[in-house]
Amino acid sequence: MFSLDWIYYAISWILLTWHSAWDAIGVPVDAVIGTNWAWILAIVFLVVTVRVILFPVFVKQIKSQRAMQALQPKVKELQEKHKGDRETLQKEMMELYRKEKANPLMGCLPMFLQIPVFLGLFHVLRRLDPAKINKTLYGWTVEQFDSASSAKLFTAPIAGKFGSTADELARLGANGTTVKVIAGILVLVMMGTTYLTSRQMILKTGWAEDPQQKMVQRLMLYGIPLSLLVSGAIFPIGVIIYWVTNNLFTLGQQQWVLRKYPPPPTPGRTGVKSNSPVQPAKTAGLFGRKAAPAPVKQAPATPKVAGPKPGAKPVNPKKSGPAKRQG
Repeated sequence: MFSLDWIYYAISWILLTWHSAWDAIGVPVDAVIGTNWAWILAIVFLVVTVRVILFPVFVKQIKSQRAMQALQPKVKELQEKHKGDRETLQKEMMELYRKEKANPLMGCLPMFLQIPVFLGLFHVLRRLDPAKINKTLYGWTVEQFDSASSAKLFTAPIAGKFGSTADELARLGANGTTVKVIAGILVLVMMGTTYLTSRQMILKTGWAEDPQQKMVQRLMLYGIPLSLLVSGAIFPIGVIIYWVTNNLFTLGQQQWVLRKYPPPPTPGRTGVKSNSPVQPAKTAGLFGRKAAPAPVKQAPATPKVAGPKPGAKPVNPKKSGPAKRQG
């Protein structure tokens, strides 16, 4: 049977290394404002470590997305050519992707590669139960295990979750209401930042014309954030901290990449016609704020001619002849 122990050991080693580093530079071990910051920062910098390792993959993802955008005119031609013949269309599109060395699924690769990290952290934090007998598993010492088990974020233990039972909360020495409030807020933040990471990219690149690509975009934009509303109840608070931090890192990284390597112009964005079938975003900015409309210049009003005074005979310039000479 395939073992994931190597992932658990790797995640534990990174966490413990960062915790030791923050402890060495003087971050308080005891709770400050109800928070053990050394453990919180260890989780945050676990994200930084993973994202630095995956940065080359992220660059490949951006290049793949640019390649897919460049292929959109050819995809449109194939859709028109094989309209109604879905099987042939799929074969032709796969051949096009193979020939041009483009991968429609490359956009999801960084997320897929982070799944083992997420599962590893989930497993490691779920074990932070003071009642556990084997506390030295995955390279932990008893002291480190006890310290992490009692680590809190605003008095809510990082091993606690929204759906924690009364027995679990009692072993962690936590208040059920506090855990639910902190976990609930973090789940909402997790959903919001997950939505924004997908929206940010779509606002810059537009909706794809390819049905497969568009389906993936919709899944990323709506499906995953909504699924977190349910699955977030079983995530330990430490895992949600990891997810939110990862989303914030993604937002910053995408913003930097999109500014440094902007996508090709799309119709309606620059006023220049383009053959790309990618639909431009209707809004601008991360939160979709609309640009202020340009002021409309109005034609100068035609001066009005004053009418005759009441009781006066109207003057018709067409009928009036030349003035008579006075002799």
